[in-house]
Amino acid sequence: MTPEQTAAAARPAVRELAGSFSEDPRTLRKARQLGLTGWAFYIAGRGGVLGEVDPDTLTAALGFVAAEAVRDGWEAARRVISPREVAAHHVAECCRWGREKLDDLPGATRLVQLAERVVAAADAGGLPLFAAWRAAPVPEDGPGARVAVLGRLLGEHRAGARLLAVRAAGLSPLESILAAPGGQAEAVAFGWQPPFPPFEPLLRRRVWADALADRISGEAFRTLTPGERAELVELLGDAVRAVRAPTGEYPRVR
Repeated sequence: MTPEQTAAAARPAVRELAGSFSEDPRTLRKARQLGLTGWAFYIAGRGGVLGEVDPDTLTAALGFVAAEAVRDGWEAARRVISPREVAAHHVAECCRWGREKLDDLPGATRLVQLAERVVAAADAGGLPLFAAWRAAPVPEDGPGARVAVLGRLLGEHRAGARLLAVRAAGLSPLESILAAPGGQAEAVAFGWQPPFPPFEPLLRRRVWADALADRISGEAFRTLTPGERAELVELLGDAVRAVRAPTGEYPRVR
């Protein structure tokens, strides 16, 4: 399995692992306890590692979220709590979710070993959110928490690579969302407002951008052997199936 093939194969699992904890009912309850909406917790939680930046700066770093939606979430959070504090709660919730969902996952220790090598090897040039999150302290060291945090880091690395690829393909972030499977529904979820342009003329460039994103993010997987890459993809899939399964049910190690 080549590095590019690994990045493409891992993409769905990484995306699910990176985002599932933010929709967890306990995570949303934590946001309410802090006096925040789920959206404000998401925006300030992801961007808070950058510190007290201007909303326009955060919009540039996030890339795929509409500027007005970033501003609304960022400023709503800042009226209540500092962005860095939100980020600390954000990663703590990620760890809590990982501990509850993945602590007993067969293969968790091996998944951590492989994913840590990939994250450490990743070039953070042009990826400010990934660089900031990789440098942030992790409050827990259990296997489930580590898997969840590494999933977040791999997801942030992929998101940054995708943003670079989208711009290189001559697409705007909104155009890339419209041309992707989620289409208009995903665009609205990220704060963009209709009417939207037709997506059919964008499809070829979006496919090219996906391939380029695989190449950019795939560079980090060169630190693994081809066999280890295939193993990592399989273990990431096991983690996703464990997250989806009822509590206490885990996939068998194959």
